[in-house]
Amino acid sequence: MATVTASSGSPAASGPGEWGRLLEEVARTGRRLRRDELEALREYGGRCALAGRGLAELVDEQLAESGRVWAGQPVDGASMAALRAAVAALAGGHGRAYREQLHQEEARRREFVADLLSSRSDLGRLAEHAERFGLNLACAHIVAVADGDGYDPEDPLVRGVERQLLGRFGDQEVLLAVKHGRLVCILPAGPGESAAIQAFAELTGRRRVVVGRPHSGPGGAVRSYEEARSALEQANRLRLPGQLLSAADLLVLPVLLRDRVALEELVNGVLGPLREARGGAVPLLETLAAYADSRYVLAEAARRLGLSVRALSYRLDRIVRLTGLDPDDALQRYTLETAAFGARLLGWPDQSAAG
Repeated sequence: MATVTASSGSPAASGPGEWGRLLEEVARTGRRLRRDELEALREYGGRCALAGRGLAELVDEQLAESGRVWAGQPVDGASMAALRAAVAALAGGHGRAYREQLHQEEARRREFVADLLSSRSDLGRLAEHAERFGLNLACAHIVAVADGDGYDPEDPLVRGVERQLLGRFGDQEVLLAVKHGRLVCILPAGPGESAAIQAFAELTGRRRVVVGRPHSGPGGAVRSYEEARSALEQANRLRLPGQLLSAADLLVLPVLLRDRVALEELVNGVLGPLREARGGAVPLLETLAAYADSRYVLAEAARRLGLSVRALSYRLDRIVRLTGLDPDDALQRYTLETAAFGARLLGWPDQSAAG
Protein backbone atom coordinates (compact mmCIF):
# COMPACT_ATOMS: atom_id res chain seq x y z
CA MET A 1 0.00 0.00 0.00
CA ALA A 2 1.24 3.54 -0.72
CA THR A 3 1.96 5.81 2.21
CA VAL A 4 -0.62 8.54 2.69
CA THR A 5 0.73 11.98 3.43
CA ALA A 6 -1.35 13.86 5.99
CA SER A 7 -2.21 17.50 5.63
CA SER A 8 0.71 18.41 7.90
CA GLY A 9 3.11 16.89 5.37
CA SER A 10 4.35 14.09 7.63
CA PRO A 11 3.96 10.45 6.59
CA ALA A 12 0.97 8.68 8.12
CA ALA A 13 -0.18 5.09 8.29
CA SER A 14 -2.68 3.73 5.77
CA GLY A 15 -2.17 0.15 4.52
CA PRO A 16 -1.03 -2.89 6.51
CA GLY A 17 2.69 -2.34 5.90
CA GLU A 18 2.63 1.22 7.22
CA TRP A 19 0.37 0.14 10.09
CA GLY A 20 2.84 -2.57 11.07
CA ARG A 21 5.74 -0.13 11.20
CA LEU A 22 3.65 2.36 13.15
CA LEU A 23 2.60 -0.31 15.63
CA GLU A 24 6.25 -1.29 16.18
CA GLU A 25 7.05 2.34 16.96
CA VAL A 26 4.10 2.64 19.36
CA ALA A 27 5.17 -0.55 21.15
CA ARG A 28 8.71 0.80 21.42
CA THR A 29 7.86 4.33 22.59
CA GLY A 30 4.45 3.86 24.24
CA ARG A 31 3.09 6.98 22.51
CA ARG A 32 -0.43 7.52 21.23
CA LEU A 33 -1.36 7.81 17.59
CA ARG A 34 -1.12 11.38 16.30
CA ARG A 35 -4.00 13.27 14.74
CA ASP A 36 -2.46 13.13 11.24
CA GLU A 37 -2.00 9.36 11.56
CA LEU A 38 -5.63 8.86 12.60
CA GLU A 39 -6.81 11.08 9.74
CA ALA A 40 -4.72 9.05 7.28
CA LEU A 41 -6.42 5.89 8.56
CA ARG A 42 -9.82 7.53 8.05
CA GLU A 43 -8.87 8.50 4.51
CA TYR A 44 -7.67 4.98 3.83
CA GLY A 45 -10.95 3.55 5.15
CA GLY A 46 -12.87 5.98 2.93
CA ARG A 47 -10.90 5.05 -0.19
CA CYS A 48 -11.48 1.37 0.51
CA ALA A 49 -15.22 1.96 0.89
CA LEU A 50 -15.33 3.72 -2.48
CA ALA A 51 -13.40 0.80 -3.97
CA GLY A 52 -16.05 -1.60 -2.71
CA ARG A 53 -14.06 -3.18 0.10
CA GLY A 54 -16.03 -4.08 3.22
CA LEU A 55 -15.23 -2.89 6.72
CA ALA A 56 -14.83 -6.44 8.03
CA GLU A 57 -12.10 -7.03 5.44
CA LEU A 58 -10.22 -3.90 6.56
CA VAL A 59 -10.46 -4.76 10.24
CA ASP A 60 -9.23 -8.28 9.53
CA GLU A 61 -6.33 -6.77 7.59
CA GLN A 62 -5.36 -4.58 10.59
CA LEU A 63 -5.68 -7.47 13.02
CA ALA A 64 -3.58 -9.75 10.85
CA GLU A 65 -0.79 -7.19 10.64
CA SER A 66 -1.04 -6.55 14.40
CA GLY A 67 -0.71 -10.28 15.03
CA ARG A 68 2.39 -10.38 12.86
CA VAL A 69 4.01 -7.52 14.80
CA TRP A 70 2.99 -8.91 18.19
CA ALA A 71 4.00 -12.51 17.44
CA GLY A 72 5.85 -13.93 20.45
CA GLN A 73 5.79 -10.61 22.32
CA PRO A 74 3.74 -9.43 25.31
CA VAL A 75 1.12 -6.86 24.26
CA ASP A 76 1.16 -3.70 26.36
CA GLY A 77 -1.62 -1.20 26.97
CA ALA A 78 -0.25 1.37 24.53
CA SER A 79 -0.33 -1.13 21.66
CA MET A 80 -3.92 -2.16 22.43
CA ALA A 81 -4.97 1.48 22.71
CA ALA A 82 -3.33 2.17 19.34
CA LEU A 83 -5.14 -0.79 17.77
CA ARG A 84 -8.53 0.36 19.12
CA ALA A 85 -7.93 3.91 17.89
CA ALA A 86 -6.82 2.64 14.46
CA VAL A 87 -9.88 0.41 14.04
CA ALA A 88 -12.17 3.26 15.12
CA ALA A 89 -10.53 5.62 12.62
CA LEU A 90 -10.79 3.07 9.81
CA ALA A 91 -14.44 2.42 10.62
CA GLY A 92 -15.20 6.13 10.84
CA GLY A 93 -13.66 6.87 7.45
CA HIS A 94 -15.22 3.82 5.85
CA GLY A 95 -18.67 4.61 7.26
CA ARG A 96 -18.53 8.27 6.27
CA ALA A 97 -17.58 7.47 2.67
CA TYR A 98 -20.13 4.65 2.49
CA ARG A 99 -22.93 6.95 3.71
CA GLU A 100 -21.95 9.65 1.23
CA GLN A 101 -21.92 7.07 -1.53
CA LEU A 102 -25.38 5.86 -0.47
CA HIS A 103 -26.75 9.41 -0.42
CA GLN A 104 -25.38 10.04 -3.91
CA GLU A 105 -26.80 6.76 -5.15
CA GLU A 106 -30.18 7.52 -3.58
CA ALA A 107 -30.19 10.96 -5.22
CA ARG A 108 -29.42 9.41 -8.62
CA ARG A 109 -32.06 6.76 -8.00
CA ARG A 110 -34.70 9.37 -7.13
CA GLU A 111 -33.78 11.44 -10.18
CA PHE A 112 -34.04 8.37 -12.42
CA VAL A 113 -37.42 7.35 -11.00
CA ALA A 114 -38.71 10.91 -11.39
CA ASP A 115 -37.67 10.78 -15.06
CA LEU A 116 -39.20 7.32 -15.40
CA LEU A 117 -42.57 8.65 -14.23
CA SER A 118 -42.46 11.79 -16.35
CA SER A 119 -44.21 11.81 -19.71
CA ARG A 120 -41.74 14.46 -20.91
CA SER A 121 -38.61 12.34 -20.44
CA ASP A 122 -36.19 11.48 -23.22
CA LEU A 123 -37.02 7.78 -23.58
CA GLY A 124 -33.72 6.91 -25.25
CA ARG A 125 -31.69 8.46 -22.44
CA LEU A 126 -34.02 6.87 -19.91
CA ALA A 127 -33.34 3.39 -21.31
CA GLU A 128 -29.58 4.00 -21.05
CA HIS A 129 -29.82 5.13 -17.42
CA ALA A 130 -32.04 2.16 -16.57
CA GLU A 131 -29.12 -0.18 -17.15
CA ARG A 132 -27.33 1.42 -14.19
CA PHE A 133 -30.11 0.17 -11.92
CA GLY A 134 -30.36 -3.23 -13.58
CA LEU A 135 -33.69 -2.46 -15.22
CA ASN A 136 -34.77 -3.76 -18.58
CA LEU A 137 -37.39 -1.29 -19.73
CA ALA A 138 -38.26 -3.49 -22.70
CA CYS A 139 -40.00 -5.78 -20.20
CA ALA A 140 -43.45 -4.98 -18.84
CA HIS A 141 -43.58 -2.97 -15.62
CA ILE A 142 -46.46 -2.14 -13.32
CA VAL A 143 -46.86 0.79 -10.96
CA ALA A 144 -48.77 0.91 -7.68
CA VAL A 145 -49.72 4.27 -6.17
CA ALA A 146 -50.54 4.66 -2.48
CA ASP A 147 -52.96 7.34 -1.36
CA GLY A 148 -51.36 10.03 0.74
CA ASP A 149 -50.92 13.72 1.26
CA GLY A 150 -47.42 15.10 1.41
CA TYR A 151 -45.16 12.05 1.50
CA ASP A 152 -41.55 13.17 1.57
CA PRO A 153 -38.59 11.10 0.22
CA GLU A 154 -36.75 11.66 3.52
CA ASP A 155 -39.75 10.62 5.64
CA PRO A 156 -38.80 7.70 7.97
CA LEU A 157 -41.97 5.91 6.83
CA VAL A 158 -40.85 6.10 3.19
CA ARG A 159 -37.35 4.91 4.03
CA GLY A 160 -38.74 2.10 6.17
CA VAL A 161 -41.05 0.90 3.38
CA GLU A 162 -38.16 1.05 0.90
CA ARG A 163 -35.80 -0.93 3.14
CA GLN A 164 -38.36 -3.65 3.79
CA LEU A 165 -39.41 -3.95 0.15
CA LEU A 166 -35.83 -4.10 -1.08
CA GLY A 167 -35.03 -6.61 1.65
CA ARG A 168 -37.84 -8.89 0.50
CA PHE A 169 -37.94 -8.28 -3.25
CA GLY A 170 -34.68 -6.53 -4.16
CA ASP A 171 -33.88 -9.12 -6.78
CA GLN A 172 -37.11 -8.18 -8.57
CA GLU A 173 -35.90 -4.63 -9.30
CA VAL A 174 -38.39 -2.91 -6.99
CA LEU A 175 -38.18 0.89 -7.16
CA LEU A 176 -39.83 3.23 -4.67
CA ALA A 177 -40.45 6.95 -5.21
CA VAL A 178 -42.52 9.90 -4.06
CA LYS A 179 -44.48 11.64 -6.81
CA HIS A 180 -46.76 14.60 -6.08
CA GLY A 181 -46.81 13.63 -2.40
CA ARG A 182 -47.87 10.04 -3.07
CA LEU A 183 -45.83 6.90 -2.56
CA VAL A 184 -45.17 5.01 -5.81
CA CYS A 185 -43.85 1.47 -6.27
CA ILE A 186 -42.50 0.29 -9.64
CA LEU A 187 -41.73 -3.36 -10.32
CA PRO A 188 -41.56 -5.81 -13.23
CA ALA A 189 -44.75 -7.61 -14.17
CA GLY A 190 -44.66 -11.37 -13.76
CA PRO A 191 -44.10 -13.95 -11.03
CA GLY A 192 -43.89 -12.38 -7.60
CA GLU A 193 -45.64 -9.14 -8.51
CA SER A 194 -48.75 -9.95 -6.43
CA ALA A 195 -46.71 -10.64 -3.30
CA ALA A 196 -44.69 -7.44 -3.77
CA ILE A 197 -47.81 -5.31 -4.29
CA GLN A 198 -49.53 -6.88 -1.28
CA ALA A 199 -46.46 -6.17 0.86
CA PHE A 200 -46.35 -2.57 -0.43
CA ALA A 201 -50.01 -2.08 0.45
CA GLU A 202 -49.47 -3.46 3.96
CA LEU A 203 -46.33 -1.39 4.57
CA THR A 204 -48.05 1.87 3.64
CA GLY A 205 -50.21 1.69 6.75
CA ARG A 206 -53.22 0.18 5.02
CA ARG A 207 -53.77 3.26 2.86
CA ARG A 208 -55.66 2.80 -0.37
CA VAL A 209 -53.41 1.46 -3.14
CA VAL A 210 -54.31 1.31 -6.83
CA VAL A 211 -52.27 -0.77 -9.29
CA GLY A 212 -51.91 0.18 -12.95
CA ARG A 213 -51.91 -2.31 -15.79
CA PRO A 214 -48.57 -3.72 -17.06
CA HIS A 215 -47.00 -1.87 -20.00
CA SER A 216 -43.74 -2.51 -21.87
CA GLY A 217 -41.09 -0.20 -23.24
CA PRO A 218 -39.37 2.92 -21.83
CA GLY A 219 -42.74 4.65 -21.55
CA GLY A 220 -44.48 1.67 -19.98
CA ALA A 221 -43.94 2.73 -16.37
CA VAL A 222 -45.37 6.20 -16.88
CA ARG A 223 -48.45 4.78 -18.62
CA SER A 224 -49.06 2.38 -15.73
CA TYR A 225 -48.46 5.22 -13.25
CA GLU A 226 -50.92 7.56 -14.97
CA GLU A 227 -53.55 4.81 -15.01
CA ALA A 228 -53.05 4.07 -11.31
CA ARG A 229 -52.99 7.75 -10.30
CA SER A 230 -56.15 8.58 -12.23
CA ALA A 231 -57.97 5.49 -10.94
CA LEU A 232 -56.92 6.33 -7.36
CA GLU A 233 -58.37 9.84 -7.61
CA GLN A 234 -61.62 8.50 -9.09
CA ALA A 235 -61.89 5.72 -6.50
CA ASN A 236 -61.52 8.30 -3.73
CA ARG A 237 -64.12 10.53 -5.35
CA LEU A 238 -66.53 7.61 -5.58
CA ARG A 239 -65.63 6.42 -2.06
CA LEU A 240 -65.24 2.91 -3.42
CA PRO A 241 -64.72 0.16 -0.84
CA GLY A 242 -61.49 -1.80 -0.66
CA GLN A 243 -57.89 -0.94 0.18
CA LEU A 244 -56.18 -2.55 -2.81
CA LEU A 245 -57.74 -1.83 -6.20
CA SER A 246 -56.75 -2.47 -9.79
CA ALA A 247 -56.98 0.17 -12.51
CA ALA A 248 -58.01 -2.63 -14.87
CA ASP A 249 -61.20 -3.07 -12.84
CA LEU A 250 -61.97 0.66 -13.11
CA LEU A 251 -61.53 1.14 -16.86
CA VAL A 252 -65.17 2.13 -17.17
CA LEU A 253 -64.42 5.36 -15.28
CA PRO A 254 -62.26 7.05 -17.96
CA VAL A 255 -64.75 5.83 -20.57
CA LEU A 256 -67.56 7.62 -18.74
CA LEU A 257 -65.50 10.76 -18.24
CA ARG A 258 -64.17 10.88 -21.79
CA ASP A 259 -67.33 12.70 -22.91
CA ARG A 260 -68.15 14.80 -19.87
CA VAL A 261 -70.91 16.73 -21.63
CA ALA A 262 -72.72 13.49 -22.53
CA LEU A 263 -72.28 12.21 -18.97
CA GLU A 264 -73.71 15.44 -17.54
CA GLU A 265 -76.69 15.15 -19.88
CA LEU A 266 -77.27 11.56 -18.76
CA VAL A 267 -77.07 12.47 -15.06
CA ASN A 268 -79.32 15.52 -15.34
CA GLY A 269 -81.75 13.81 -17.68
CA VAL A 270 -82.16 10.65 -15.62
CA LEU A 271 -81.61 11.86 -12.06
CA GLY A 272 -82.65 15.52 -12.29
CA PRO A 273 -86.23 14.76 -11.14
CA LEU A 274 -84.85 13.37 -7.86
CA ARG A 275 -84.19 16.96 -6.77
CA GLU A 276 -87.95 17.34 -6.33
CA ALA A 277 -88.09 14.68 -3.60
CA ARG A 278 -88.46 15.71 0.03
CA GLY A 279 -84.91 15.85 1.40
CA GLY A 280 -83.42 16.28 -2.06
CA ALA A 281 -81.68 13.84 -4.36
CA VAL A 282 -78.87 12.66 -2.07
CA PRO A 283 -80.83 10.09 0.04
CA LEU A 284 -82.30 8.56 -3.11
CA LEU A 285 -78.85 8.39 -4.75
CA GLU A 286 -77.55 6.63 -1.64
CA THR A 287 -80.47 4.24 -1.93
CA LEU A 288 -79.61 3.41 -5.54
CA ALA A 289 -75.93 2.88 -4.64
CA ALA A 290 -76.74 0.59 -1.71
CA TYR A 291 -79.26 -1.38 -3.78
CA ALA A 292 -76.66 -1.91 -6.54
CA ASP A 293 -73.87 -2.76 -4.07
CA SER A 294 -76.09 -5.41 -2.46
CA ARG A 295 -76.76 -6.96 -5.89
CA TYR A 296 -80.37 -5.78 -5.75
CA VAL A 297 -81.24 -7.82 -2.66
CA LEU A 298 -83.81 -5.72 -0.81
CA ALA A 299 -83.08 -6.97 2.72
CA GLU A 300 -79.31 -6.52 2.35
CA ALA A 301 -79.68 -3.01 0.95
CA ALA A 302 -82.00 -2.09 3.83
CA ARG A 303 -79.44 -3.42 6.33
CA ARG A 304 -76.64 -1.35 4.75
CA LEU A 305 -78.75 1.81 4.93
CA GLY A 306 -80.07 1.12 8.42
CA LEU A 307 -83.66 1.13 7.14
CA SER A 308 -86.54 -1.27 7.35
CA VAL A 309 -87.40 -3.17 4.20
CA ARG A 310 -90.67 -1.26 4.07
CA ALA A 311 -88.89 2.12 4.24
CA LEU A 312 -86.47 1.07 1.51
CA SER A 313 -89.35 -0.11 -0.69
CA TYR A 314 -90.96 3.31 -0.23
CA ARG A 315 -87.76 5.03 -1.38
CA LEU A 316 -87.51 2.78 -4.43
CA ASP A 317 -91.12 3.55 -5.32
CA ARG A 318 -90.32 7.28 -5.22
CA ILE A 319 -87.33 6.72 -7.53
CA VAL A 320 -89.56 4.90 -10.01
CA ARG A 321 -92.25 7.62 -9.87
CA LEU A 322 -89.80 10.50 -10.27
CA THR A 323 -87.51 9.02 -12.95
CA GLY A 324 -89.88 6.70 -14.73
CA LEU A 325 -87.20 3.97 -14.49
CA ASP A 326 -87.44 0.79 -12.45
CA PRO A 327 -84.19 -0.66 -10.97
CA ASP A 328 -85.80 -4.12 -11.05
CA ASP A 329 -86.00 -3.98 -14.84
CA ALA A 330 -82.67 -5.14 -16.39
CA LEU A 331 -82.33 -2.41 -19.06
CA GLN A 332 -83.71 0.39 -16.91
CA ARG A 333 -81.49 -0.77 -14.05
CA TYR A 334 -78.40 -0.32 -16.25
CA THR A 335 -79.46 3.24 -17.15
CA LEU A 336 -80.11 4.15 -13.53
CA GLU A 337 -76.91 2.56 -12.29
CA THR A 338 -74.78 4.28 -14.96
CA ALA A 339 -76.38 7.63 -14.19
CA ALA A 340 -75.88 7.15 -10.45
CA PHE A 341 -72.27 6.18 -11.03
CA GLY A 342 -71.77 9.24 -13.21
CA ALA A 343 -73.32 11.44 -10.52
CA ARG A 344 -70.71 10.23 -8.04
CA LEU A 345 -67.93 10.89 -10.56
CA LEU A 346 -69.19 14.42 -11.19
CA GLY A 347 -70.01 15.20 -7.57
CA TRP A 348 -73.66 15.72 -8.51
CA PRO A 349 -75.85 17.29 -7.24
CA ASP A 350 -73.42 19.37 -5.15
CA GLN A 351 -71.08 20.33 -8.02
CA SER A 352 -72.41 22.99 -10.35
CA ALA A 353 -70.39 21.46 -13.23
CA ALA A 354 -73.14 18.90 -13.63
CA GLY A 355 -75.93 21.29 -12.81
